[in-house]
Amino acid sequence: MENHYAIETQSLGRIYKVRHAGKKETKTLTALEGVDLQIRKGELFGLLGPNGAGKTTLIKILTTLLAPSHGQASVAGFDVSKEPEEVRQRINMVSGGESSGYGLLTVRENLWMFAQFYGIPGKEANARIKTLLEIVGMADRENTRTHSLSTGLRQKMNIVRGFLTDPQILFLDEPTLGLDVGASRDVRNFIHRWMGDDTQRTLLLTTHYMVEADELCDRVAIINKGKVLACGTPASLKQSLQKEAIFRMDLDCPRTLDEIPFRGMAGVKSVKVHDNETKTVMDLVLAEESVLAGVIAAVTSQGAQIATLQKREPTLEDVFVQLVGQRMEEVEHADAPSGE
Repeated sequence: MENHYAIETQSLGRIYKVRHAGKKETKTLTALEGVDLQIRKGELFGLLGPNGAGKTTLIKILTTLLAPSHGQASVAGFDVSKEPEEVRQRINMVSGGESSGYGLLTVRENLWMFAQFYGIPGKEANARIKTLLEIVGMADRENTRTHSLSTGLRQKMNIVRGFLTDPQILFLDEPTLGLDVGASRDVRNFIHRWMGDDTQRTLLLTTHYMVEADELCDRVAIINKGKVLACGTPASLKQSLQKEAIFRMDLDCPRTLDEIPFRGMAGVKSVKVHDNETKTVMDLVLAEESVLAGVIAAVTSQGAQIATLQKREPTLEDVFVQLVGQRMEEVEHADAPSGE
């Protein structure tokens, strides 16, 4: 495998053998299947997909925590299966929602301890801790015991831990999971700043938040049920739907239709419905604008009244719906494979 990519995979796969309690037979679950990725040095690359899509499994393989069932993967030019120690010297990883060090230690003590695990000289460790805490707005919490921190602040400390070693390649697995809007924004700003300070740094981000992937990533791979369905810049993925006609339709009352009367109609590529107490909002992807007349007729024939109708630009969520046939939330609520 060529080594001018920060990360490269070829036909990468992972399967699990699961045995149910009290039964002899095992069931095979496919977490990853035929994943081919090439991530360039200096790139902020996103894996966008629902919970259970296989994102965390892929991260675990790339960080040498899990062996692939088949295929190959290299990180920083080293094979993750054959040269794991070489890989580990050049990477770091942070996962959203993970435990946050030792509760009785202060923020600084926890970060100092991790710095020593990685062999960072004392003077350099102190300088990095001070700088990173200032960047994430936690300089005033340096001497606060970790158990006293809010969820958002604990996750910020975890983020600092990941950046503390100044890795060549950083893996962030759902870093804003469970954070409020303000804390999520701070983390995204931090990521932007870190990548901007050194063009040789590479970051692989997994997320199921569309806005996060769109805002942060140079390129995005959409993954579902262990397969990469599409890969490109957020702009190019959205442009792939430009040939379609995308509309938002507001009905002026709560949805009373038992089912969408135009679902399955020729030219209707996808329908996404948002219900609330006062109105129903439908996002429509149509093959062409001429299909809209039939949609309107089908809606009004059911006694519903259209309050507003507007054409809009495609989003990453539209791309996901087009590829998968369901919204991200619908996929997550369905029976997903245990790939994460």
